Amino acid sequence: MCYYKMYVYLEIEKSNSMRYKLAVFDLDGTLVDSLADLGNACNAALAKHGFQTHETEKYRYFVGDGVPMLIRRALPQDVSDEVREAVHASFDEEYHRSYNVFTRPYDGVKKLLEKLSHSGVLTAVASNKPDVFTQTIVREMFGDVFSYVSGKKDRYEKKPAPGIVFHIMDKLGVSAAETVFIGDSSVDMLTARNAGTDSIGCTWGFRTEAELTENGADYLAHRPEDIYDIITR
Repeated sequence: MCYYKMYVYLEIEKSNSMRYKLAVFDLDGTLVDSLADLGNACNAALAKHGFQTHETEKYRYFVGDGVPMLIRRALPQDVSDEVREAVHASFDEEYHRSYNVFTRPYDGVKKLLEKLSHSGVLTAVASNKPDVFTQTIVREMFGDVFSYVSGKKDRYEKKPAPGIVFHIMDKLGVSAAETVFIGDSSVDMLTARNAGTDSIGCTWGFRTEAELTENGADYLAHRPEDIYDIITR
């Protein structure tokens, strides 16, 4: 048997023996560092409507639950729904213009995705970011490496509701026992629990290792290559 055929044979055998056949990733804080662009867009929207802006670091705890919650957290509690909607609209306009000024994949993420693909592991994205922005960022940053990509859509509740994960598993023909959900926040760890999958908490993201552990992370990854080791061990 030639070396190439042996290599392919071993890769097939390895993929067939893996516990996880599907890795579902969160986007912001997991695959890409988007904090500065999210914070800058929200600050621009706040300033436009005469509200106080925030330091970028505060946005670590403002983001993660979708744009409506981001706007609610950034604004004073006593503002009207009409004001929130106006600020939300301004955020959408600003973020559409500036979503990729500073946003970049975390070091090692592209290599991780390539290795998973070569090992026969399916990959997908499930984000609370609006679907239009999720699709655009994933396409620009990663091309077509993912088997399925979804941001927040009206027909699914936002994470940690498991609907989008159920949909992805159904579309790709993979069971919960064969799936691992990967993210950087309590929302992601609870999403995994609600979907019946295992979870990997990424400590390089927007939240803390303690938050991941307290919310049931089955594994912790301190760098992207740790994810490959967990999946293929």
